[in-house]
Amino acid sequence: MSIKEACVRILDQLSGALHQIRSEDFSRASETLSQSTIGQHFRHTLEFFLCLEVALQTGRLSYDERSRDRLIETDKSVALECIGRVREFVTSISGCVPLQLQTGYDPSNDSTVTIDTNSNRELAYNIEHAVHHMALIKVGIKELAPYVVLDHDFGVAASTLRWKENAPEMNRAAVAE
Repeated sequence: MSIKEACVRILDQLSGALHQIRSEDFSRASETLSQSTIGQHFRHTLEFFLCLEVALQTGRLSYDERSRDRLIETDKSVALECIGRVREFVTSISGCVPLQLQTGYDPSNDSTVTIDTNSNRELAYNIEHAVHHMALIKVGIKELAPYVVLDHDFGVAASTLRWKENAPEMNRAAVAE
């Protein structure tokens, strides 16, 4: 599976979950998720892809400067439109584009570090980031919207799926998804 195909699969899984969840559950605070909402995790995941889209136009990538658009986290139709936009963007990427990632690690000031990266590396990062947040979304769905049916691999890394397929039976149950 190519990196673009992996991104599209994740976006399709997010879309499938979003189509099933009731609007009130999408934006309801989850006790298990420290009062965040399923919608906030959707927004956060999608905005990282949107940051990469901007970076391919400017050459400069900053996940810290994302817009935090509340409509994506509260309005399912806006979130679905965003998934469509990200899907279109991901499938349109051609080649490997060099980028400069700017990020800050000091919460007390705005200083940043600049790191050489590229579009393929950042797509890979976005996949891992999305899978992590999809695992959290799954937890939120189990609490707030247990009627939603998710793929068995929703929020599970490909490496974990491969390992579980080949692991001795006694070790499979002990693996955290």
